Amino acid sequence: MNPNSYIALDIETTGLLPREDKILEIAAIRVEEGQIQDRFVTLINPEREITGEITRLTGITDSMVKEAPKIGEVIGSLIAFCGSLPILGHNVIFDYSFLKQAAVNAGLEFSCQALDTLGLCRAFMPRTGSKSLCAACAFYGVEQTKAHRAQADALSAHLLYQKLLQKHGEEKRELFEPKPLEVKIKRQQPATKRQKDYLRDLAKYHRINVTVQIDALSRSEASRLIDQMISQYGRMIKKVKE
Repeated sequence: MNPNSYIALDIETTGLLPREDKILEIAAIRVEEGQIQDRFVTLINPEREITGEITRLTGITDSMVKEAPKIGEVIGSLIAFCGSLPILGHNVIFDYSFLKQAAVNAGLEFSCQALDTLGLCRAFMPRTGSKSLCAACAFYGVEQTKAHRAQADALSAHLLYQKLLQKHGEEKRELFEPKPLEVKIKRQQPATKRQKDYLRDLAKYHRINVTVQIDALSRSEASRLIDQMISQYGRMIKKVKE
């Protein structure tokens, strides 16, 4: 497989855990023989409120994603866009884990090989110092436009890889070969009617403003949210009346 043809990939998320957090934005850039050929870029409605911290980091607001598609509506198109090419990213296992979770939830197969610029930077950059995408781009003279937006970071990873390939590809060709990604992901079951009804009653009883779409919760997410609400506010003493 040609190590100079790949899908440069990056996502923005509401947090770091694929089973708990949600995708906010996806960018995939198809590169063939080192040249950009096509792009797949979209915001994603996470079906929950975006925290101020994430908005400050990414610039993505609730209003920006309000009319955006949900992940289940685009994951199939993204998989088709990637095709059989390896995916490339900086710590690409992070992006792949979220996308794999979305694929499994949708009953789709998404298995691929990968090129990881973080691993390459660890092999070639000085042992001390940050190996973040921003630090690596600065070290190799790659200009960045806007950090922490999916398309900008996917483009930066692509340009960084090209620098690394040009500088080290001949002497360390084996490090540039795509490698399989292995992530254990279980399908998330939708929350039960009983869980959703109880959550709504609990929120009404304690006058809690729920910042997630209850109908979109998985069984485990609903269980965690119920536990958090009870821990913070207590159980219902009497049944909620309609």
